Amino acid sequence: MITSLKSSVAKIGALLTLCLLTPTYAMAATGSANLKADDLVGVSFWVISMALVAATAFFFVETQRVKAKWKTSLTVSGLVTLVAATHYFYMRDVWVATGDTPTVFRYIDWLITVPLLMVEFYLILSAVTKVSGGIFWRLMIGTLVMLIAGYLGEAGTVGAWPAFIVSMAGWFYIIYEIYAGEASKVSAESAPPAVQSAFKLMRAIVVFGWAIYPIGYFLGYLTGGKPADSAVMLNVVYNLADVVNKIGFGVIIWAAAVSESDKN
Repeated sequence: MITSLKSSVAKIGALLTLCLLTPTYAMAATGSANLKADDLVGVSFWVISMALVAATAFFFVETQRVKAKWKTSLTVSGLVTLVAATHYFYMRDVWVATGDTPTVFRYIDWLITVPLLMVEFYLILSAVTKVSGGIFWRLMIGTLVMLIAGYLGEAGTVGAWPAFIVSMAGWFYIIYEIYAGEASKVSAESAPPAVQSAFKLMRAIVVFGWAIYPIGYFLGYLTGGKPADSAVMLNVVYNLADVVNKIGFGVIIWAAAVSESDKN
């Protein structure tokens, strides 16, 4: 009876995901005729958006497989990929229609998804031990500083260099917290091996996976060239980076959740 109920809930979850994304599919289909096979940026937007949709369905269905304390983490992973998929469909249409980099829409995506990714550090630790709210707020503050400063620099609202420096400071603040701050100490002292491993992989993504963004910003805005000249390279690299930084991030959490749930 219980197994049947769980199966039904999982199917409903997958159907709900599909229903939520149906308007997005329709919107994307409207502009799909304009997408050319040799448009590297447009094709990368399309491929990554479909991967994000698949990841969303997977994470939502897998919430039925893990213990209750891990469901929130997997749900957040699914929300990250759901929001990103919706934005990717729209950004692709913007690119195809205008040939311009959809900077505003990309930052709207990041402003929602990146804080959710940072919440995951707090959530996976909370699933296995008591964690102070300070970890949550420090990660949020660092994330917002990084994103807001980055957007102001790319939008030309403030100078590119000052914005870059402030944004990097926010990123380094996050790195400090997950490598040497309270979050790192809680993981090392109180988390089981599977969670410690996930925590280490997640923070490695924050360092190495996220490094592509300041590198792209530097090449596009601080080398003296015109950002438009780097648009193709930047968009393709950003799109590929999101596979690791969003889908890969969620898969790591899923693996830890399954490992801990199967032990009991």
